Order: sequence, then structure tokens, then C-alpha cells
Amino acid sequence: MRICGLISGGKDSAYALYRAIKDGAEVACLASIMPSRPDSWMFHRPLVELTRLQAEAMGFGDRHFLIPVSGVKEAEVEELREGLRGLKARYDFDAITVGGVASRYQYDRFSAIARDLGVKVFDPQWGEEPEEYLRRLVREGIVFIISQITTAGLPERLLGVPMQDEAQVEEILSLSRKCGFHPAFEGGEAETFVVAAPHFSRGICLRGSRVKMAEYQYALSVSEARLCGDVVIVVDSESYLVRRRSEFLATASRTSGT
Repeated sequence: MRICGLISGGKDSAYALYRAIKDGAEVACLASIMPSRPDSWMFHRPLVELTRLQAEAMGFGDRHFLIPVSGVKEAEVEELREGLRGLKARYDFDAITVGGVASRYQYDRFSAIARDLGVKVFDPQWGEEPEEYLRRLVREGIVFIISQITTAGLPERLLGVPMQDEAQVEEILSLSRKCGFHPAFEGGEAETFVVAAPHFSRGICLRGSRVKMAEYQYALSVSEARLCGDVVIVVDSESYLVRRRSEFLATASRTSGT
């Protein structure tokens, strides 16, 4: 399989790409969709501009492209189709990776684009039980921060905190059950950004601050982002250290009983 990985910066698109690489796929190119408005029906917007760092961390910085779209319902789908058509002509991929979990609206439109281009959709987490999916992300070393909150029930203090152990995941799941939001944020209740992963050779260090936008709406305003070895996230006056990859592998081994 020769893929064009669609990466938004968030946990789900990162996991789909990780699984494709793990399964032996060749990465032809990476594409990130940049909506010109924050209320896109289809696409993740927060910190999309930082996907270039993720691409560099994976060693694919020379084949990463931003596809600008209007953010207008349905028009943005056609704009993505044309952007991918140009990349396919240049890189000749036969599949796209997509990080959908439960959104039929998104899945149907990605599938229609893929059919029109004559390629397949690789979406390994589609339809999975969301609580177990979130647990597995952390077990496999996908470390993400919450970059935006737009729902009641998720506290502002979680913004920018690296999600890297199951206790943190269980807190999110408990809040989800109590407050009714989707545990994997598939309804747009929160947005995420991946700072370390098994397919990254380096991590991403961030510095930023928490900003209240409206009631129950908070965002991480990033003032500095760079590739680094030991990943440290600084939010306001707090610092968070991300564990090394070897520590995740040891934890995963203990969890699986091997």
C-alpha cells in the first residue's frame, strides 16, 4: 500500500498513519487540510499549522503539503478533492489514511473522494468502541495534548497536559460518562495535538497559555513550538515532561503480560 496520510495534528489521524506504517505501508506524501474558518464541518483547525513539525519528526518534511479549503460546508469537500487529485498525479498513491472513529458525515465524504480518485480509505479505528480505543492510544505511545475544549465537563486544567498514562484516560472517560460528551471527542467536544508517537524520531516541545474564549470554551494559545529530544510542555507556569519511548514500550509490555 502506497499512502497519502491525511494528518490534522490530532490523535486520530496520527494513529491511522502509525497503523499504516506499522502494517508496512509506503508513505508517498502527507497532506494537512487548512480551513480558512474555525467552524469547518469537516476538518480540524486548531494547530494545523504545526503539522509541519510532525511531518519532520517522521522524516517526511519534504513531502508534506497544506491544502487550503474555505471551511464552507460541501465546498470544502470539493476543494480537498481537487487538492488530493493534484497530489495523486504527482505521487501516485493508492490509499489515503483517515482518522475517523464514528462520524458518518466525515467517513462518507472521505470515501466519496477516494472513489473518485480511484484509491482506498485506510481508517483502522473506524467503528471501534471509543473507550477502549482511547486506552489503546496511550498504551501504544501516542501522546497527545488537548488543544481546545468546547463542551461542559472537560476542565480547563486539562489543556496542554500530555495524555500519556491510563489514569489520565480514565479521568476523561469518567467525565464523559458523567457529562455525556463523546469519550474520543468525535463530536468536536475537544481537539488534540500529538507531541510524541512511536513513528516520530523526535518529539515536539510546546510553550503556551490557557485562554478562555466563552463559557465552556477554552483554547491553548501556543507561543513556541519546536522539535526536541526530551519533550517538555510548558503551559502558563506549569511544566510537563513526556516519558521516553522506551518507557512506553516497557509499560505496554507489562500491560500485555509479555
